[in-house]
Amino acid sequence: MIVKLLAHTPEPEKIAASAAKLCYSSSDITSIMDGLTEEKTESFIDMLVSVGHESVMEHVSFTFGIEGISRACSHQLVRHRIASYSQKSQRYVNENAFEYITPPVIAEDVEANAEFERVMHELNESYAKIADILTEKHKQEFILQGMDEKTARTKAHKLANEDARFILPNACETKIVVTMNVRSLFNFFRHRCCNRAQWEIRAVANEMLRLCLETAPNIFKYAGPSCVAEGKCPEGKMTCGKMQEVHEYFDRFRKNNA
Repeated sequence: MIVKLLAHTPEPEKIAASAAKLCYSSSDITSIMDGLTEEKTESFIDMLVSVGHESVMEHVSFTFGIEGISRACSHQLVRHRIASYSQKSQRYVNENAFEYITPPVIAEDVEANAEFERVMHELNESYAKIADILTEKHKQEFILQGMDEKTARTKAHKLANEDARFILPNACETKIVVTMNVRSLFNFFRHRCCNRAQWEIRAVANEMLRLCLETAPNIFKYAGPSCVAEGKCPEGKMTCGKMQEVHEYFDRFRKNNA
């Protein structure tokens, strides 16, 4: 799994602080950033985050490139609706010899891993076979319509991928670019850094949070799962029951990455 911070709003903490300053003062736009020293910006951001004034955080966004994750993981990721996504298409990209993600619990078990590898190998072969059959079928149809063979094959390949992809598993590796504003990231971290989140999306979320802390430590100083960010667990009877351990983990996490 690779998570890379591709871009972010320049001077993210100063932008958020200046937006808040406009709410709380009579400063005009041309002078809104005047006097916002590093120390004052830090103090302002700390106040905003501690009182939950999150609307000003929507002016700051982060763009991540993520690869080496499964389709099962990306399906969870795109459920976070206030975000922008661009994902490798299984319709336009041929998946012959596709890469796949093996869950650690399967990889650690010899019998389970052998069965998993067998199925992935069979699906790879079946995908290639179906894609070849459909490519030839569509190519002949296009040729009969008067299309030259080279163009017919290129177009046929795309149509074949469109239907052959139905056999691809959730384990299939994917790549995606994600852009979220800070308020959406706060929500994402509350849900996906949680112990009860699935292991892969939790690993992605923790790495995204690490990169955010490096860039804007004051904005994200309280970010994390709900028990850390809000001081309480919303899971009720389904809680992991390890609130103290989670707090200690994220205390160390912030110190190591800020």
